[in-house]
Amino acid sequence: MRLMLAFAVLALAACNVDSDGGNDTVTLEYNQQRIEEGAAKAARTAESVGSSVGNVAEGTARAIKDEVGDIDVDVKRRRPGEEAANAAAMTNSQ
Repeated sequence: MRLMLAFAVLALAACNVDSDGGNDTVTLEYNQQRIEEGAAKAARTAESVGSSVGNVAEGTARAIKDEVGDIDVDVKRRRPGEEAANAAAMTNSQ
């Protein structure tokens, strides 16, 4: 859908419309070269934007890593009721 919208915009930019009110006629001409040039320009712009986004993402990742560094996290998991069972076992052994 977006591609069709982009094509419509490119086609509109590459057409010449002449209106003759005396004869009640409208002439519409498409210039294929202008369409191709517009498509190439749009592709170059998209590539440039994509490259810029990639550079920003890399810079942001680098800045976050420099700020936060590496963090070691120890996680201890306990099952429900495990603490009560351990407490009971310790009470019985004393």
